[in-house]
Amino acid sequence: MDKINIGLIGFGTVGVGVVRALKEKAAQLEKKAGVRLILKVICDKEFRRKRNIKVDKKLLTRDVNKILGNPDIHIVVELMGGIHPAKEFILRAIKSGQHIVTANKALLAQEGEEIFKSAQRQGVDIFFEASVGGGIPIIKSLREGLISNEIDTVLGIVNGTSNYILSAMESEDISFYDALSEAKKKGYAEKNPSLDIEGIDSAHKLAILTLLGFGFPVELGDIYIEGISNISQNDIRYAQEFGYVIKLLAIAKRVDNELEVRVHPTLLSKEHLLSSIRGVYNAIYVHGDMVGGTLFYGRGAGQNPAASSVVSDLIDLARNLKYNSIGRTPIFIRDKSIKKIRKMDEVETRYYIRFSCIDKPGVLAKISGILGKHKISIASVAQKERRKARIVPVVMMTHEAKEKNMQRALEEIDRLSAIRRKSIAIRVER
Repeated sequence: MDKINIGLIGFGTVGVGVVRALKEKAAQLEKKAGVRLILKVICDKEFRRKRNIKVDKKLLTRDVNKILGNPDIHIVVELMGGIHPAKEFILRAIKSGQHIVTANKALLAQEGEEIFKSAQRQGVDIFFEASVGGGIPIIKSLREGLISNEIDTVLGIVNGTSNYILSAMESEDISFYDALSEAKKKGYAEKNPSLDIEGIDSAHKLAILTLLGFGFPVELGDIYIEGISNISQNDIRYAQEFGYVIKLLAIAKRVDNELEVRVHPTLLSKEHLLSSIRGVYNAIYVHGDMVGGTLFYGRGAGQNPAASSVVSDLIDLARNLKYNSIGRTPIFIRDKSIKKIRKMDEVETRYYIRFSCIDKPGVLAKISGILGKHKISIASVAQKERRKARIVPVVMMTHEAKEKNMQRALEEIDRLSAIRRKSIAIRVER
């Protein structure tokens, strides 16, 4: 085999980056793959908008059947996004014996188990490096580079929009909504940014990382998800005073024979490797029993980073085809030592808590008493100066406590007449 024919579905931002790389770096890619990578068909629903790249019009089609099931196409690259019809297209390609490269995190998070099983049955490869972390090679690292390890922890800053907002709130001393507006102006946030700021995008990526890192399939409904829209400038400032920064973290942890999977704002010690990640950059911290702590860092989105991962997948797949080694690397290996997902109620962490109280004697004692009743031990407390008439912020750091105990305590505290706003609790990672 001296050439590999490719069909591309989805000629958007990343698709253009892939086409440009295949066109401009053809000779270099051939040397690395050992075969020529030939783009045969580009399918999209429209070609009217400008794409800043010249392409032979003979390659363009609106008919996906020119790719799916076409025996002349060896690899199908799916970059259209969304669940449907992307799922149906990929399953059709797999059934036809075509190999897959995709960047579709939402699809793999929600339908990945069915797609992976179908690929295994049909004896085809599926590569998806660009689905998590843009240009960061975290997928290959978990599938191959760290395969000798038992992974116990994955912590990820995997959404550039949220990380930009939190970084701007910290460095520019601005509100969440001002930081979001700034992100939109710079093109770092969508018009409707809810998937990013509410943690859904991070949860999609966490589902994929959990499958590869821990060999345990999780559904989106298994993941506790909380976004950053309730984080205030006060929380950013108070966290700094305690020696922490606030990040939206995707967290997967092995605890005995259970697995914690959660996405939420987190106080990170300034000493942690992830604490210095700023702006739209992504980073993923992985801890294994042999390698210890490792950090993967880079641009998590954008045309070139994502296209870099897609083209790298094409080279890997081309090598497998050339040397008849399809299926050489399993998508994941099921870890039967993990029995179930730990319920969020049973998760134990330290907490940062902020109360808005009337400034009068006895309030702090009542709060402390309720926390103690629910088996929550206070590590430190700071009462801030009043900002409005008689309302004073009280900030506490706790020792480790169960989530269910914390939520019950907060419900009881918020019913006190001296509490003027809903209390804020943010979990802590050291």
